[in-house]
Amino acid sequence: MKTIKKVMPFKKHNIAFFTLLITVLSFGQQKQWTLQECVAYALENNISVKQASNSLLSNEQDIVVAKGQFLPSVSASASNGLSLGTSLVAEGIFANRTSNSTSFGVSVSQTVFNGFRNLNTYKQANLSSEIGALELSRIKDDISLNVVNAYLNVLFNKENLETAQAQYEFSKKQLKQVKDLVDAGVQPKANIYDAEATLSRDAQQVTIAENNFNLALLSLSQLLQVPFNNFDVKIIDVDAPSEALLYSNVEPILNFALENRSEIKIAEKNIEAAQLGTEISKAGYLPSVSFSYGFGANAFYSNLIDNEAAFLEQLDNNKGHSFNLSVGIPIFSRFQNKTSVAKSKIAEESRKLDLEQAKITLESNIQSAYTDAQAALKAYVAAKKSLESQELAFNNSKERYDIGAMTAFDLEQARVQLINAQSSLINAKYDFVFKTKVLDFYMGKPLTE
Repeated sequence: MKTIKKVMPFKKHNIAFFTLLITVLSFGQQKQWTLQECVAYALENNISVKQASNSLLSNEQDIVVAKGQFLPSVSASASNGLSLGTSLVAEGIFANRTSNSTSFGVSVSQTVFNGFRNLNTYKQANLSSEIGALELSRIKDDISLNVVNAYLNVLFNKENLETAQAQYEFSKKQLKQVKDLVDAGVQPKANIYDAEATLSRDAQQVTIAENNFNLALLSLSQLLQVPFNNFDVKIIDVDAPSEALLYSNVEPILNFALENRSEIKIAEKNIEAAQLGTEISKAGYLPSVSFSYGFGANAFYSNLIDNEAAFLEQLDNNKGHSFNLSVGIPIFSRFQNKTSVAKSKIAEESRKLDLEQAKITLESNIQSAYTDAQAALKAYVAAKKSLESQELAFNNSKERYDIGAMTAFDLEQARVQLINAQSSLINAKYDFVFKTKVLDFYMGKPLTE
């Protein structure tokens, strides 16, 4: 007789349980930030970027205000007055009088000419917006470079950590080998103590390397303004750099930077803005012309008059138009116009000096960056050759030690020199890579490639 198994229905709470399990597992996978994600996040969320963006929005509103100066101003008015008390109605006759007056009016005023002040103010507002956009671009460039530097610093410390861990694993194997040799009577027991001391030093170096790696991660997370808890980056292999990364000549970098860098364009725009400021100051010497038009109507009631017209009829009877053209001619402003123009010209000269200083600073920075990159390349090549020599020397020392022709102390000295050569190569590699990134930065190339 066959046993019939009852199939239990898949309950709703089971579905909810598996859904929750999948969700927990998904969140349990720690996110690893790529370099592109770090740069993009910083550019979107950095406070300095947001502040510069808000300044740009404010500049756009200044343009709206400057445009509005070309338009006429329109205003409307309405008033109602009530008067109570005794008043003189005829010679020697006083009476209690209650009067009520109402008036309405609309006026339009338009500036016809004010020495081109409105036009130059509008141009200046546009320039301020352009300067704000350039300043935002400059801030983004600086943040991108800082993020790349911090990211490379994480990779640098990660590689140092891997080197320290590899040396620690080697020391563990070395200790085991020494113990086997001591047990076999080939080496004295004192060599075990030396090997254990070496293992302890390597364990300390691993701890230091781990701390430096965590500090590098902390620095990057603070730069991105994200929580450090569970923060991690995607480790990418930085290939051995070559001389091809270095520019053969600094002149193309200088020429490109002087034509395209935001700080130079900002300085140039500031000169234009200062020149417009001078023109605005000169407007104080010129006459101003304005035109205005007004329309009004009023109604009046009093308890002493019985035959007053209706309210709307009074408004219709008492309506009127007014036109006014006024010309203001400056004669003497107590030296205000003169000093305003003089100060504007001084500001103009200061902005020109700012441009010269910006060019000098930029050229100095590029020359220093190029010289540093050349030196970094030489240091990398030298470190690479040194490591190759130290590896051969250490392998030779290891073979001699294994056959008893070298003491443990001499082997440790050879190993320390090898570790120093490895650290020097890692440092030289990342130093050269970053300094070539600085040159790419001045050439306007993407830093995340």
